[in-house]
Amino acid sequence: MEMIEWLLHLDGQILLWIQELRTDWLTAFFTTVTHLGDAGVLWILAGVALLIPKKTRRAGIAVLAALLVTFIVVNLILKPVIARTRPYEVIEGLRLLTGSAHDYSFPSGHSSSSMAAAVAMAGALPRRMRVIGWCAVGLAVMICISRLYIGIHYPSDVLVGAVIGAVAGGVSLRICSRPGVRAN
Repeated sequence: MEMIEWLLHLDGQILLWIQELRTDWLTAFFTTVTHLGDAGVLWILAGVALLIPKKTRRAGIAVLAALLVTFIVVNLILKPVIARTRPYEVIEGLRLLTGSAHDYSFPSGHSSSSMAAAVAMAGALPRRMRVIGWCAVGLAVMICISRLYIGIHYPSDVLVGAVIGAVAGGVSLRICSRPGVRAN
């Protein structure tokens, strides 16, 4: 078996293994968590809310910039170019726990936007508010895991999406932290 084929097979096997771990309470938890990442609304609202107080304005700019970058890279470029079919459409026996998606699978938009916003928030918030940023990172990780649990993404979709998001969050944070960038 060629390396790419082996990785694709492993992707599917991991999802089937995760499916075996499903319980009623985990399903309730992860279906709720996954919807927190829908359309990036939670993260957009957080970014907008951070724009209001002057002391968090730089964080709001970083969050919104990171979200914009991930939207362009993931939704406008990578998903249409790679056009990967969703796992529940091709893996025999995999049960999807939510409604089907209307776009391609690779990379995960929920994972990229969540990690982008959380990384930007964790790094840009004032030091005494960093715990909020780290809670956002925890939520972003839970959203990433939820995408696997509900069966809507392959592990590689989530991993690559999270990496793209973390990089976008870090780059936006770095740009917004430059001395010439004013947040007032």
